Amino acid sequence: MSYRLGMFPLSTVLFPEAGLPLHVFEERYRTLMGDCLDTDGEFGVVLIARGSEVGGGDQRTDVGTVARIANVAELDDGRMLVVATGVRRVRVEDWLLDDPYPCALVEDLPDPGRVCPGAVLTAAEGSLRRLRSLLSELGDVPALPHSLRISGDPDEIGWQLCDMAPLASLDLQRLLVADGLEARMRLLAELCDAMSGDVIGLLADGEAGGPA
Repeated sequence: MSYRLGMFPLSTVLFPEAGLPLHVFEERYRTLMGDCLDTDGEFGVVLIARGSEVGGGDQRTDVGTVARIANVAELDDGRMLVVATGVRRVRVEDWLLDDPYPCALVEDLPDPGRVCPGAVLTAAEGSLRRLRSLLSELGDVPALPHSLRISGDPDEIGWQLCDMAPLASLDLQRLLVADGLEARMRLLAELCDAMSGDVIGLLADGEAGGPA
């Protein structure tokens, strides 16, 4: 069943269970935050496929995530520092007028109730850890500590792994759209392994080009 939801298009992908810090300075989005605080605190986040977060005129993806405001700090000049949390996936059925802020008719997009083998989750986590370890050698992102234990039920673990993945935004969007936890984790492992191969090539080239 479709329902109306205020939307906040961003140049990033928000996953369920993930945190979202926002610096809200545009008047329309300050109005959106105010309306959210007067109701249930929820708004939608979708990835901007093309265009800018500021000023409108962007192209937006049709699958996003409902975010719920957890904390707000209002600054003296009217800007707002907002912390929200991803709650559930939604599909945009129709975009409405951006007046006074972007709104859409959306429908909840629950994951299919399928069991994901533990080995698939373990493989995805291993691929993610390997990629981050390789990228840390380039100085791009920190490796995940060996002592870090990713806990929760399988769905929560899956979303946490997606949120930790240092992938391009369109690849992250593919993870958000993926149909079910097992398919999502297999895709995560595939994307991380492919990027790891590229990073290994860069590291090998760097060593080959180093001083003799």
